[in-house]
Amino acid sequence: MRRAHILGIGHYVPERVVTNHDLTRLMDTSDEWIQQRTGIRERRFSDGCTGAADMGAVAAREAMQNAGVQPEQIDCIVFATLSPDVDMPASAFLLQDKLDLPGVPAFDVRNQCSGFLYALAVADQFVKTETFDHVLVVGAEVHSTGLDLSTRGRDVAVIFGDGAGAVVVGPSPSAERGILSTHLHAEGKYAEKLWIEAPGSRLRPRLTEEMITGPEGRIFPRMEGRYVFRHAVTRMPEVIREALDANGLNISNLDLLVPHQANLRINQMVAMEFGLREEQVVNNIDRYGNTTAASIPLALYEAVRDGRVQPGMLICLAAFGAGFTWGAALVRW
Repeated sequence: MRRAHILGIGHYVPERVVTNHDLTRLMDTSDEWIQQRTGIRERRFSDGCTGAADMGAVAAREAMQNAGVQPEQIDCIVFATLSPDVDMPASAFLLQDKLDLPGVPAFDVRNQCSGFLYALAVADQFVKTETFDHVLVVGAEVHSTGLDLSTRGRDVAVIFGDGAGAVVVGPSPSAERGILSTHLHAEGKYAEKLWIEAPGSRLRPRLTEEMITGPEGRIFPRMEGRYVFRHAVTRMPEVIREALDANGLNISNLDLLVPHQANLRINQMVAMEFGLREEQVVNNIDRYGNTTAASIPLALYEAVRDGRVQPGMLICLAAFGAGFTWGAALVRW
């Protein structure tokens, strides 16, 4: 069985920078309050008429260029997003059309903060089993158009930003390099701890004025923050150890950890548990906020661009998020 590898990576973030001070004009909050709880200083917001597929297309083109792969060599598209452009059909089809790849199979993965890892795991299997030679994996989110930017929604609204990241997964040029293993988990009994309840097919009607303007704001994301935090700082170290153990490795072998960017405090606690130095952990949440399915490829992109990733390095990608879902991928770069 051949090994799959990340052959190229791309990214996109909107030009509009929204600082914590900008949010103080919309809600009762402060720069100090946000930074202390999340580590976020600013995030990017779209122009309000750009969808996840639009952002994903820009990132995808850069990923293909960096991989040295022509669009016609892409055999499949896996699009991770919780903010689809439209309710139906899948945003992967819109992305496929923007990339002018008619006939290429495409589908969405709706696994929130772990979405990119789930999508990467699918691509890894497709390439390893020789089902496809080149799989385009995209994570893209437009959160800004779906946030309650008021004091009512501030606990969640200050966290999220918009952006996209993409990778081309294909056959590894070396048997020693590539995706060593992926590890995925979920526990649905915690779904209501972090969710967007409406609109939904179990509701009749699916959307009402009360769902938008009512005190609960049912169309906006809601989170029990402390509960999510406690599970994240438990599950992420567990799955990182699982990935290392599966390959007969330990934390001393790890060169770089690229965690999902949900909260800087979570990442710092994970790093502390393993005794990782600051330079061994990639963090960019201070500039982008939580971009959900885009956060890991965005962080990995910056690490590659800045020279922090070199051939032969052992890299772990890890995430935890709504669902609850969590996962890890171990890569020999």
